[in-house]
This record gives sequence, C-alpha cells and structure tokens, in this order.
Amino acid sequence: MPSKTNALPTHASVVVIGGGIMGCSVLYHLAKEKVTDAILLERNQLTSGTTWHSAAQVRALRSTQNLTDLIRYSIDLYSRLEAETGQVTGWMNTGSLSIATNQDRLIHIKRQEALAHLFGVQAQSISVGEAKERWPLMNADDVIGAVWSPEDGRVGPSDLCAALAKGARAGGARIFENTGVTGILTEKNKVAGVETAKGTVRCDAIVLSTGLWSRKAGAMAGVAVPTWSCEHFYLLTKEVPEIKGSLPTLSDHDSHLYIRDETGGFLVGCFEPHARAIDPDKIGENFSFGLLKEDWEHFEPMSLNALHRVPLLETVEVKKLLNGPEAFTPDGSFMLGESAETKGFYLCCGLNSIGIAIGGGAGMALAKEIVNGHPPMDLSELNPKRYPDCFNSANTLAERVPEILGKHYEIAYPGRQNKTARNLRLTPLHEQWTSRNARFGQYFGWERPVFFNCLEEPRLTFGRPEWFEQVGREVEQAHKKAAIFDQSTFGKIDVQGPDAEAFLNRLCTNNLSRSAGRAVYTAMLNERGTYESDLTVLRLTNEHYRLLVGTNRIRQDLVWLERHRKEKERFAIKNATEEFAMLALMGPETARIANEVGASQLNDLGYFRSLAISVNGIDVYATRLSYVGEAGWELMCPREDVQALYRMLNDANAQPAGLYAQSSMRIEKRYLAIGHDLDTDLTPLEAGLEFVVHWKSDFIGRDALQRRKEKGIDSSLVLIVFNDRHAVPLGNEPVTVQGEIIGQTTSAAFGYRIGQPVAVAQLNRDQTMQLEGLEAEVNIAMETFKGVVHTKSAFDPEGRVMRSVSQI
Repeated sequence: MPSKTNALPTHASVVVIGGGIMGCSVLYHLAKEKVTDAILLERNQLTSGTTWHSAAQVRALRSTQNLTDLIRYSIDLYSRLEAETGQVTGWMNTGSLSIATNQDRLIHIKRQEALAHLFGVQAQSISVGEAKERWPLMNADDVIGAVWSPEDGRVGPSDLCAALAKGARAGGARIFENTGVTGILTEKNKVAGVETAKGTVRCDAIVLSTGLWSRKAGAMAGVAVPTWSCEHFYLLTKEVPEIKGSLPTLSDHDSHLYIRDETGGFLVGCFEPHARAIDPDKIGENFSFGLLKEDWEHFEPMSLNALHRVPLLETVEVKKLLNGPEAFTPDGSFMLGESAETKGFYLCCGLNSIGIAIGGGAGMALAKEIVNGHPPMDLSELNPKRYPDCFNSANTLAERVPEILGKHYEIAYPGRQNKTARNLRLTPLHEQWTSRNARFGQYFGWERPVFFNCLEEPRLTFGRPEWFEQVGREVEQAHKKAAIFDQSTFGKIDVQGPDAEAFLNRLCTNNLSRSAGRAVYTAMLNERGTYESDLTVLRLTNEHYRLLVGTNRIRQDLVWLERHRKEKERFAIKNATEEFAMLALMGPETARIANEVGASQLNDLGYFRSLAISVNGIDVYATRLSYVGEAGWELMCPREDVQALYRMLNDANAQPAGLYAQSSMRIEKRYLAIGHDLDTDLTPLEAGLEFVVHWKSDFIGRDALQRRKEKGIDSSLVLIVFNDRHAVPLGNEPVTVQGEIIGQTTSAAFGYRIGQPVAVAQLNRDQTMQLEGLEAEVNIAMETFKGVVHTKSAFDPEGRVMRSVSQI
C-alpha cells in the first residue's frame, strides 16, 4: 500500500498536467500565490519530454514590452532560485551577439536595438572589430554590423526544473511522477477533475503543459490545442582548447544558426528553412528522455554554414548531433490562458522553442490568471482563443509548423505572409478578388485581399514597398470616386431575446437602449476598466442586436459574452459571421451609385443610422458609418447574394480596395484598432474615447474606470505626422522628446490623403503636458525621424486635397 503522503488526493484546487519547464514553473508560482494544495501529474519523470534536451537559451528581447517583461522576470528568477532553494540552476549571464551579413539584416537588428531601448533592455551597436573581440573564433569577413546584448544568458534546463519543483514543494505543492492522466472530467463546460490509473482527483482548474502531446491531451477535455511537433537539431562537439571561458551566444541568423560554448566544446544549433514535421503519435507516449535519429544529410547545409562562420569546427571532433522534437503553433506564438471551450482549463503549450526563456515569466503570469481571474498584463497575443477551428487539423498543422520553425530567424519584413496552410477560409467574393489579381493576407484563417493588381510575388523590404503606388491608387479611388472594401470576415454576433438590452447594457459602455435602426460604437471592458473588445452594435429590432467585432476577435468575444450571462436571462447568442457578407461602399460618388442601383433612400440616412432595404431583390441592411473617413455605408446581405450586390456596385464604377488602403485611411483619421492600438492594459480614457462611455449605465468596469478618471490618466493615444515624406514607420518604434523616450508607435502607414507618413502612438504624459503640436522624434532602426503630435484626426476631408500618387 502506498503511504498516505504518496497517495493522490481526492481533491486539489489546481491540477497541473506535465512536468517540463512550464508545468514546474506554474506549480512553483501557484505555491507562491498560496495555492498550497496544487498538484502536478507527470506521466513519466520531470523534464523527460522536451525540456531536458533544450539548448536553454535565454534572450531578453521579444516583440512586445509585456513578452519582454516575462523573460526579464525569468532572468531575475533564475538568478535567485539557487539562493532560495539550495538547488543550482546553472544560470550564466553570458550575453549574446547578433551579427548581420547584409543590409536588411542590419536594419532588422538595429530595429531590435531600438526596441530594446524602448523596453529598458540593454543593447548597443558595436563595430565588426568589437564583435570579433567578443567572439574571437568567428570568421567576420562578411559581417557588416553587430548588436551586443549583455543581459542574455543560459541555464541548465533539468537543474532549473529541479529548483522550481523544490520551491513548489516547499510551498505545499505536491508532485506525482509516473502518473499519467487518462481522462478529464467536465460538467456544464467547466473543469471537474482528472482521471488517472491511480485514482480520480476532483479539481477547480487544470493546467495543460504537456508539450508534444498537448493536442491529444486537450481533446480529452473537448479543447482544441493547435500544436504539432517538428524535428529540431543542434550539434555538440568534444572539448576545444581554443575556447577560453564562456562565450556569448553568437546569433548568425542569416545562416540560420546560434553558436556558443558548452562543457568546453561548441554547441551549434539551427532553425533551418526546410524543417520537418513529425506526428506526435509516431513519437509515442513513452518517449521519455528520448531523441530522434541523427540525420546528417538533413543537417549538412547548416553544418556548412557553421564551418564558414567558425572555421575551427573543421578540426573539432563531434560528440553528438541531437535531434529532439519540439512543439510549434500555426503562428509562432505560444498559448497561455484559459481555453474557449472549457472554463477552468488553462493552456500553457506550443512554446516554439522558447520554453526555457519564457518559462519563469509565463508560469508566473498563468498562476496569477488562475488566482486573480486575469493575467498581470495584456497577453492577448498568447490567448488560446485567437485560433479558428481550421488550424487544429492534423494536415494543416503538419503543413504549417515546419514553415514556422524555418521562419524563426527570418528577417521580420513588413508584409510577410505564411505560404503554407492557405485557403482554409474563403470569403464569398474570393474568386472575384482573385480575378483582380489580389494579394491576400491570412487573418483568423480567412483570405483577405490586402491590395490588388499584384502580378508577381512582391519583394519585401524595410523601405517603401513595391505595393506603395497601388495602395495609393486604391486610397485615391475611395477618396475621389468610390471604393468597395470587403468586410465579410468581420465577426457578427446576434444577441436576441427579451433580456438582450439589459444584458448588453451591462457588458457595453455605451447606451444601447436606443431605438431600432441605430448603430452604436462602444467598448466592452473588464472589471479593471480596460478593454476586452471594441465594437459596433446594430439594433435590428427591439429584441435583436447584431454585434460587429474584429475578424480576429470573434472567438474571444463570443466566450466573453457567454461567460457573463446570468442563469435566468432570456436571450440567445449566435455566431452569424458566415451567414452574412458585408461590403463597405465608400467615397464621394456613393450617393450617385445609390441612386443608380435603386437605393436612393440611403442618401437620407443619418450617421450611425441603419436601414433594411431591398436593392434589386437583394435584402440589404445598410448602416451609415465609415472606418476610412469617407462618406458611405456598410452593406450587409446574405452571403449567397453578395456576388450580385458586388456586380451591381462594380457596374456603377465602384472599384475594390484592400486592407492596406483601409489601414492607411483609418490611421489618418485616428480610428483605433483592437489588438494594435487598444488592449487590456488601456481604458477608453487613454484612447481619447470617453464619448463611448455612458456614465449613467452600470456596466462592467465602470467603478474602476471612474477611479481612473478621478486619478487622471498617465498616457494618451495620439497621432504623429512625420516631417520626412520618405520615413517608413511600421509600429513598435520608440518615441522621444528632447532625447527622452516617452512612448511608442502602435500602428503606422503612409497617409496618402495628407501626403506624409503617420503613426498612432501611445505617449506617457502628466496632466500638465500639452500634446497637441508637440515636436517628437521616432527611432526607426536607430535613425531619428521628426514629427508633430496631433490629438485628433490628421485628415480633414474639408481641408485637404489629395495629390496624385505620382506626386508623392
């Protein structure tokens, strides 16, 4: 009989499944949050899946402030864990050296350097000579620049997990190895418990951190977990006398390599462009401390790159070529947070080879989300609800994830699109857009035209893109004539029933008690008073509302609505996205077109007013509003009728325009976008959108928002119009005033109607700071560009005349 202390409990507040870096970190941080009865179940032994063979690189800088902060938390934790637990972690602060061998890579690493300054991470450009001094064994003949990052380092993955496990146990948590989960219990779409061969444990929450096997494990709870495995290689050599002490990690991303010392020899790792997927079922559930077969033929191109960079490798004896499978996701970002399908079921998986680096911070963030109901900062980019169902197909994942691995070190050009797993979701007008030579982007699985007349694959660049003039022509069409924007992918959520009005007034900030035929721009906030969604609500009848939400937000918003309904409220929630198509008809000739197609009554429609009409036998619901700052309507109709509607408008000389044109125009107007400018760290007050707040309503987040208003805001979303017409801002660049960083750009584009580049920016401020007219500077790849701050729209349709594209 097992001793009582080794027996599974019958109940635990939280059950963590999986004993790698993520599971151990979440358990450790749950214990720190005083969840003393949390348990971890590991099918084999701790670290036996992916963690044990990790190269364990820890690079501080990531693409956003919050992700960077998670890794900086990891660095701080790893450096102090030994003192806390007495268990070594192997943490070494060695720094990293990023080199460039071509001009675009140099721009890329200089953009990273600028980003590091914005996020408070140490990074500096150094000469090729200085780079050679820091890494004397490299061949620097083709290196043209380098950036030194002194805060980076490495850690011992197994030692780290041992320290986290020891710290978790000290806080009351328990770990059960050789205890596989055979079933997950749910009741009314909520977590209820787990089943194992050793017994059933009832619980309030489950954390899934099962690495390679997460997709299969999630299915036991009815949860889609789109991750798949890829082979991942690194080479270890025997001792090399020429290596003196610890080397920084050499990041030679043009060669797809990272190189450093390891136990007196070299470690040469790669993210090769032609990676290979492997079915987790073929790996098997008993793959404990295992590796896949060496494959020297596959690794040979990388080994040749390594020999070029470090010629000494030609004479060094190889110890082993490791081929260890790792889990990747369809978009290259991992999943952290509560699932859409099952309340209380949290995902921490699909780490895309950054598990050790992010593990400490991710475990902390997820533990706080479980305890407090929300993460400590905006982590929307990691939200598992960001994926449509089409990405959970085995075939789709097997096709996509090798590309994701291969792009790990790719230059982050604007306009990059994945090439694999495309055409998963097509709009009703896809064939028409294809016939107009549309260039498509993939958004929530949908193919959306970003611009038209694309006759060949464009060359990507950090300068003016090849589509610059074409997008300008599409803007000109909308500004001077009439353009059609396909908005069919926007989420459409119907809320219908006697209590629909009361429900939506509780969830939305604006007043939705207006009469049928009204459109209302509003926000949905959380209890902290920050954004959950930014949306437009149409009142179709007294008991029927239709919510128009962002393409990428549909799943998150559906879950938010469902989980906030009260038991006896009388209404139904329905996802109507694919039932209806929507075209935005915009421009000064729209009035003429309405008359020509027999819809003249649209010209009498006031702003934010809607009307159901029949246009040549097509039932159309028209709303007078604009996301681009030109007069027009959003026209919704059954998806099967949209081709006829499009032909009718096109015959009247309305021409299609793509997403890039729409983005340029909305930024000029300072129309803000959730996921770009708005997130769960911001309120409508910082956004300058207090007009969407009906203070007399008792909506979720009202009290917190009121406290923020009384305290005063410390940042604002503004526009910056650049002085230099040739500047190419992309977003996520530091903004300085008199040499001091005061904020960052969030969205950016060329403003064709004003003839200048323009960006939305979030600027830190005190109450006395005058923002309008402020002269600011934006750091684009370590080059400074001046601009002027505006607190309102940069484009006034009454006061600006757009020049032709050829004059810009």
